[in-house]
Amino acid sequence: MSKSKPSDPAFETAFFESILRRDPQFTDVVELLGGLYTKQGRIADGLKMDRKLVKLQPNNPTAHYNLACSFALSKRQNDALRSLKQAVALGYKDYDWLSQDPDLEALQDHPEFKKLLETLQPKS
Repeated sequence: MSKSKPSDPAFETAFFESILRRDPQFTDVVELLGGLYTKQGRIADGLKMDRKLVKLQPNNPTAHYNLACSFALSKRQNDALRSLKQAVALGYKDYDWLSQDPDLEALQDHPEFKKLLETLQPKS
């Protein structure tokens, strides 16, 4: 049985950055880099990738959701809420994750966030 090697975030980041230099429109790579940057604490770089992804895929609810997370991590509550509302308007509906996503912790007590959660809460 082979053992999988632990991931190397620096290697992965450099690899995907080299792909993006060759193809700046490669949306899968833009999305991956956004996540990698954020995991590495490179919030501003993650925000840059999330903005780029929204420009490349303006109707993608997950792209707007990820942008909201980057805004929230950057302490930009109003921008985060605006992006979350756009994500929901485009079809994002994962109430469970939205209600517990640690990236959105800065929004948990905001009245607009609570109102948005209510609109997504499953009806019993």
